[in-house]
Amino acid sequence: MAEKKSEHHDEFMKLHMFKEEYIAKLEAIGVKSPAELAEALADDDTVKVIHEHLKGAGPKTIEHWKEDLGVEADEAEEKPDPKVREAKKPEEKKEAEEEVEVEKEGGYEVKLKPKLSKETIDALKKRAEIDGRRPEFLRQEWHTRKRLQGVKWRKPQGDHSKARQHYGYRRNVVSIGYGSPRGARYLHPSGFKEVLVHNVNDLVKIKPETEAARVAHQVGMRKRLAIEAKADELKIRILNRSR
Repeated sequence: MAEKKSEHHDEFMKLHMFKEEYIAKLEAIGVKSPAELAEALADDDTVKVIHEHLKGAGPKTIEHWKEDLGVEADEAEEKPDPKVREAKKPEEKKEAEEEVEVEKEGGYEVKLKPKLSKETIDALKKRAEIDGRRPEFLRQEWHTRKRLQGVKWRKPQGDHSKARQHYGYRRNVVSIGYGSPRGARYLHPSGFKEVLVHNVNDLVKIKPETEAARVAHQVGMRKRLAIEAKADELKIRILNRSR
């Protein structure tokens, strides 16, 4: 026997993406007509209940129902008028500027960039590309001797060394083809040339446009802070800042 259709079945089905199963679920929470649904959609708490009971009726579907039923949206009251935003008082503008300055001080600061030629920029890009495909060079017999794992690479030696003779089943060894472009050699990834600094006086020799300072590891914290403060005055980038 076919189920008896609701009195407002046809009116409900005119709503956007409305399913027949929603009618019984709405009646279970006390919504029996489109007029009652319109009143329910005007209340945020009731909308949450509708979301819980009607699976598939998301926020966009609810917005379409509001449009179909003529429910006024509250967003118009919350969004400020762009004309009103432009006509701010001078005091409000000052407060907004102060807030921006505070956020800038406490947030991320843009690091200093070097002034590089087009040739150097291309060389850095080429170096990054080569670094991506360069294999890891391991010492000969690294897989049999634990002391050879993680140590600096050495040229394989021995009359019968298969790595020295470049046998195909041995790992690749350092060769000319894996080198970086000449224009990008000994440069920091940022493009700066590193200069080791031990005290404040060493900063005077640095060219801020192309060189950056790296504080020596044996420098104490008090002297390091003095170096960083002086570098900020001279607009010199510190590659290993303490903070």
